[in-house]
Amino acid sequence: MTDALVLAQRHAARQRRIAVTAMAAALREWGLLDAADLRASWSVVGPRLVAVLSAAQLTAAEGAGDYVDATAAAQGAGPDATGRVNATAFTGIAADGRALDTLMLRPLVTTYRSIGQGSTPAQALAAGRGLLATIVRSEVADAGRQAVGVGIAARRTIQGYVRVVQPPACGRCVILAGVEYGWNRGFQRHPRCDCIHLPTTLIARYQHRGGIRGDAFSPTTRMGSTARGFINPRAYFDSLDRAEQDRIFTSAGARAIREGADMAQVVNARRGMTTVTAYGRRVAATREGTTARGAFFRQERARTEERTGTRFARNRAEVRRGLRRFELRTPRLMPEEIYRLAENRDEAIAMLRRFGYLT
Repeated sequence: MTDALVLAQRHAARQRRIAVTAMAAALREWGLLDAADLRASWSVVGPRLVAVLSAAQLTAAEGAGDYVDATAAAQGAGPDATGRVNATAFTGIAADGRALDTLMLRPLVTTYRSIGQGSTPAQALAAGRGLLATIVRSEVADAGRQAVGVGIAARRTIQGYVRVVQPPACGRCVILAGVEYGWNRGFQRHPRCDCIHLPTTLIARYQHRGGIRGDAFSPTTRMGSTARGFINPRAYFDSLDRAEQDRIFTSAGARAIREGADMAQVVNARRGMTTVTAYGRRVAATREGTTARGAFFRQERARTEERTGTRFARNRAEVRRGLRRFELRTPRLMPEEIYRLAENRDEAIAMLRRFGYLT
């Protein structure tokens, strides 16, 4: 049977290929922009960019369920999913909850701003191009990671996950290599982050069971391999030459680590998410799917109709006949927020299903 760590590496390589392919396609579309008439050319290029990224998000999310099943089987656990990961729930939406068409305006705004600051059209387009590449790569990776997180939550034999760090990585990620998290912990990441989940049937570092065995403090593949991922910060640090150590951790920081300093004390790896106010608190939510034509809107309308026995208007004709329109008052929570709010696994699964992440 294939080792769980090998499966994780294969999954990481697949996700990276999807992101790189999407990034190349998006940059080709960006190259069609006309600097002399950005607004008119954007009306054509903008929707194409959204389509490219949406398709890549779907592909990245579609492999989540199989990956979680395979790693569970590699650790001796049978399939026990309480639901199927709905890959479409992770498309057309950014990691911070905004719709992709809004997010994809950022490179265009950057281009306009650069022109206003005196850059040449070519320089301005290059600035927007760089931001676009970061957005596409990051959003594809996030869609895949969020889908895997939902797959983990839906399988009771999976107790958590270990973070596998993929080279090249920043200091913030390196100190999280091999850190174990419960099934309901969201995945910390930054733009262009390639780190992935390794689902585990048992929290394994101290038990030496589940997906992590006696070589827990080594690279997941040996030195010299073309595909490497690390589950121990020091193993990653020691794999770098001194110049790379200094680049990632700064000269002073790398020296301190080489002299025995705690790497986590040298690097601050915290990153927050955009939030909104709801339920009397600050929560991470998204507006995607909450318009009258959105899947979440329709689901909530049907749910309210069943609960109250009231039928709401579907169109203007029904409004004229006296039926009341449905008003969505519930924000659609992001998976990370669901994990934070749920008191137990059953509640988390129910919320994931309610908000469209499980079917």
